[in-house]
Amino acid sequence: MFFLLFTSNFVALSHIIIDIILSMEQSQQLVQTITKGIQDKKGQDIIIADLRNIEGAIANYFVICQGSSPAQVEAISESIGNTVRTDLKEKPVNVAGLGLNHWVAIDYSDVLVHVFLPEERAFYDLETLWEDAKLMKIPNID
Repeated sequence: MFFLLFTSNFVALSHIIIDIILSMEQSQQLVQTITKGIQDKKGQDIIIADLRNIEGAIANYFVICQGSSPAQVEAISESIGNTVRTDLKEKPVNVAGLGLNHWVAIDYSDVLVHVFLPEERAFYDLETLWEDAKLMKIPNID
């Protein structure tokens, strides 16, 4: 009886672990695809903040970047949505800030994307706000 109980608990735990690993891989693939969408429209100063080890974080990752004008912020945001939809067949849960295009936030649940104008990015300074996160800077494409 003990062996059966142990075996069923082990199998259930194994499935949970596999689900967690798959979710982590999907989040990382989503981050890579978002980065591709940003770079397609020449988004600058991309930072990926890994929030997975921060208790109470609202997402696993933040992807932060900037465009030089409201038109470029809009183009970057649309490129992210199109690239993720085409490559991964995913749509965001929510998008806020389109229209004004000073700060567009795109919510993919596990990954939150922030596309800023430089002034707004400097003002809100998300990189410092989440200073406990592991930050990875992606080189600009010239």
